Amino acid sequence: MTHSPLTRRRLLQTGAAGLALGLSGLPRPARAQEAVALQLSWLHSVQFAGSYIALQNGWWREAGLEVSLLQGGPNAPVEPPVVAGTALVGISAADYAAAAVAQGAPFRIIGVAMQKNPFAIASLPDNPVETPADLPGKSIGMAIANTPVLQALCKLNDVDFDAIRIVPTQYSAQPLVAGEVDCLLCWETDLPVAMAIQGVEARTMLMADHGYALHSQTYIVTEDSLANRREALVALMAGEARGWEACRADSDAAADLTVALFPDAGLDLPTQKLQARRQLPLMFSDLTERHGFGWWSDEAVEANIRTLSLLGREVTPTLWDRSILEAVHAG
Repeated sequence: MTHSPLTRRRLLQTGAAGLALGLSGLPRPARAQEAVALQLSWLHSVQFAGSYIALQNGWWREAGLEVSLLQGGPNAPVEPPVVAGTALVGISAADYAAAAVAQGAPFRIIGVAMQKNPFAIASLPDNPVETPADLPGKSIGMAIANTPVLQALCKLNDVDFDAIRIVPTQYSAQPLVAGEVDCLLCWETDLPVAMAIQGVEARTMLMADHGYALHSQTYIVTEDSLANRREALVALMAGEARGWEACRADSDAAADLTVALFPDAGLDLPTQKLQARRQLPLMFSDLTERHGFGWWSDEAVEANIRTLSLLGREVTPTLWDRSILEAVHAG
């Protein structure tokens, strides 16, 4: 599915000032609007720019939906609102969805925004980590909770995990910049971006390029919604697809919109622009070019199941359901 490129003028023409995550300034279609919510996985930022574009331009309204975007964060997990029906769709990740399913949540993944997992190992040019084989003998700054992630990467690449020194750190680039650690476990789209904005050159080794297959920024729904609210799901995912294609067409405009919509969120415009540029290559691939935004392959599911097993999560291919995307991208 393709759409005409979205210009900066078109993106911002409706104006952000009147938006309170509901487009009161836009003309309403004659038909009744179905109120639904999309639960975001984190605080507002350009990470969700495609959703903001879809909302700002009234594309969901055109399809009969009144969409509310619910902010996530450290105290706002995605899964409970979806189970409770407060949110029709939530943006999660395959490991979180698998954990919830193991506890009885009736989830299905209906879309995959990030074709490549954003986890990366960041290092400095004078002491680079370019492959997993470079990790033994190095100190790595990371949250202890991410130890299974590093263990999985090591197992996938036959690397001696015990030869790596883990240094518990706050989620900050400072330990690396100060020389306290040799590298950091982080997302490609945040700490390396923060360093670049500060003028610090960093090397990043994307873990997805070394076998760490784990779908991120996935769209989850309940089995009940999948069975009984298909029309709303197709309309919501069609808007997401259209919004992200527009973001890809002009990511700087998407960052401008994000900062304008959330003036009190402390968002730095240059940081948001660079984050968008780093994020988009993780979201679009030859596969999405052929099939459309959010698509995944059966081979990717198999790779995810292997990685999830290393993380202690046993799932089957039935966790993923492509039927909504098939309807979105039909023809």
